[in-house]
Parts: sequence; structure tokens; C-alpha cells
Amino acid sequence: MTRAILDAVPHPVFTIAGNGHVVEANVAAEAFFEVSAPLLRRRPLSDLVPFGTPLLGLIEQVRQRGAPVNEYRVDLGTPRNGGERIVDIHVAPVSEHPDQVVVMLQERTIADKMDRQLTHRGAARSVSALASMLAHEIKNPLSGIRGAAQLLEQSADDDDRALTRLICEEADRIVKLVDRMEVFSDERPVEREPVNIHAVLEHVRTLAASGFARHIRIVEEYDPSLPPVLANRDQLIQVFLNLVKNAAEAIDSDQDGEIQLTTAFRPGVRLTVPGASTRVSLPLEFCVRDNGKGVPDDLIPHLFDPFVTTKPTGSGLGLALVAKIIGDHGGIVECDSQPRRTTFRVLLPMYRGKSTAQEDN
Repeated sequence: MTRAILDAVPHPVFTIAGNGHVVEANVAAEAFFEVSAPLLRRRPLSDLVPFGTPLLGLIEQVRQRGAPVNEYRVDLGTPRNGGERIVDIHVAPVSEHPDQVVVMLQERTIADKMDRQLTHRGAARSVSALASMLAHEIKNPLSGIRGAAQLLEQSADDDDRALTRLICEEADRIVKLVDRMEVFSDERPVEREPVNIHAVLEHVRTLAASGFARHIRIVEEYDPSLPPVLANRDQLIQVFLNLVKNAAEAIDSDQDGEIQLTTAFRPGVRLTVPGASTRVSLPLEFCVRDNGKGVPDDLIPHLFDPFVTTKPTGSGLGLALVAKIIGDHGGIVECDSQPRRTTFRVLLPMYRGKSTAQEDN
């Protein structure tokens, strides 16, 4: 029973013996260190954490004082577990075993995701207002400009006709940009139903493999036991097609490109959604990972803001639209990026029955 309770805790929990070796670890600790419990028990903790980490000093401090201590925002990232892993550390003595201490880690990324998600929603609302203004104040004058250019073209010579065509082409380009932004001003409730995420990802994979990612290996790592997600299927296809296309564009043509599509059940993440009286559980995790050049560190905090892009010809609206759609579904989208390992992670609520669908719509 004790083991079952320990494994139900969503945060990494493990005990350390007097010799510095791991005595016991729950499932979350195995996932955090990416090592199974039997292998963890064979190794000292110092082999699993960065050199000079404050964690080892905290453990010794607890042994000497016999009292619990906490430390906040400590980086326990290593090349083994994917780089930066910011955690809050809680260390306490084990009364039944004086030489042992218990350690619990709480990843700061979860709290940071929630803060950033609120920022993403605010950015989407700003774009909504801007899109409405552009639709009314720009498209009508552009129509007049284009019409005038077409009339001039009828009596212009060849050199001037090239200029009138340029005016028409540029007017059309601006109209297309405004049309793309009008998506953000659509405030209608999202029509949702139980959706099989694996069917969505398979559809996206087929489109990518036959088009923009035909020369890139696409690897699938799915949890077949996942329940349905309460979502709009077409919008989810739009989200993941955008993320896979970004991943493909981040991979250099001369490298061994690979895109991973993964799904998993991650209990423990809950978010307060505007308009909801209770916190919503977000246990469904869907990731798009690539081995491209990565995203510059200074762009990460603003990656989902409108008009932010690393592409010379990009508009910077694709990821802003992804953030809006996922936000409308009550979920979180986040990016973790390092060279040759960039992950876009989407967390969404699962379908719990007709009552949930009615409450959310």
C-alpha cells in the first residue's frame, strides 16, 4: 500500500542512504532521472545530479540537524535528462531510519508554464483586437487602391503596367495577412467532441511525410491506452501540422533529420481556466520533438507572441495561433529548446463524459 501511495505522487520522491546511494524511488523519480528504480539503487546520487549541486549539501545539512530544509529554483539538469531542469527541493529526515533522508523534487516548469500560458492568452486577446481593427480599417481602402491600379493598368505602357501589377500584388499580399489575423478575432465557442489524438497525429504525419517533411524521418512513440481528448479535431490538426512544419523547417537539409511524435499520460498538472469554477486537470501530454538547430534563448519567452519568428520570410502568426487554439481548449503549450533537441509540449484535458462536454461548451 505504501509503495502504491508513493507511486501516485506526481513529483519525484526518493530516499538516500548514509553512503549516498538511492534506497527507494517512485515512478516520477524514475521518469525524472530517466533510469529505472533497480538501476537507481545501484548508483550514488552524485552520479545522477550535476557536479557541485546544492542538493548534496542539503542532504548533509538534514543529517546533521535532523530537521527538514527547502531550496528553491535549483538546476538539476544533466545531458542525461535533457538539460536544464529547474526544481524546488524538499529534504527531510526519515525517523525510522536515522541514516536516511527523503528528497522530493517539484519541477518549476509546471508553475512557469501556467504563468506563461496566461501571458499567451493575453497576447492572443491583443491580436484579436488588432485583427478586428485591421479588418475594418485596412481591407476597404486596399480594395479601392487595387481597383484604381487596375484602371490605370488599362491605359499604361509596359513599364508602368509592371508598377500597377506590383501595386495589385502587394495589396493582395496585405489582404491575405489580414485574413490570417482575422482568425484571432473569432470569439465563437469551440465545438468540441471526444477526439482520438493518435488519429489526428497519424493524419498530420501522413500529410508531412508526403509533403514538406518527405526527406525527414518521423518517429512515433504513442501510449495506446490514452483516453480521448475533448477537442475540435480540425483545430488540433491545424496545431500539430503547424508544429511539425516548424520542426521540419528547423532541420538542416544536410543533417540526419528526425521528428518525434509522442503521447503520454502525466497526472498532477492542474490549471485554473478563465470561466471555470474549479481547476482543470491536464493529464494528456503530446510532444513534437526535433533534432534541429534549436530556438535562440532570447526568443523562448516570446515564442508564442504574435509577429515573433526566426524565419526570414515568416509572419510570426503560426505559433501565436497555436497558443490561441490550445488556450481555447483550456490547455498549455510550451517549448523547451537546446541544440538538436527542441520539444513543443501540449498539455490538454481528457474527455470525461457528456456532462464535461456540456459544461465546457
